[in-house]
Amino acid sequence: MTDELDDRLHRIGQHHFRAKFRLRGRDRAVVDLRGIATVRKHAADLITRRLAPAEPSNDGRQTPYRGHPVFVAQHATATCCRTCLARWHDIPAGHPLSDAERAYVVEAICRWIEKQYAPSQPPP
Repeated sequence: MTDELDDRLHRIGQHHFRAKFRLRGRDRAVVDLRGIATVRKHAADLITRRLAPAEPSNDGRQTPYRGHPVFVAQHATATCCRTCLARWHDIPAGHPLSDAERAYVVEAICRWIEKQYAPSQPPP
């Protein structure tokens, strides 16, 4: 059963730019080594520091394309900057993210990572 977030992530994943992102190499190894629970904590910390302020420093350029699975997931899920949050997730810019909005962003990121990390289903 899918929910609204799954549907939204599916739509975002259809976008040409967003569809290019995959969990590979070192980023995948971080999930192997640390586990998804630790990656979720990293996501919460990164969102709080880099995205949650009303006017984040370097907004639109603050999220690297690689170096941590959370960064890759942010681009894949359009949670990389306040402009993308407003466009794709209906979370307007110009105000600090609430606890609920931060939790939503972290859930979107971790859900994408978990789907990317899951082994592919064997053919029937």
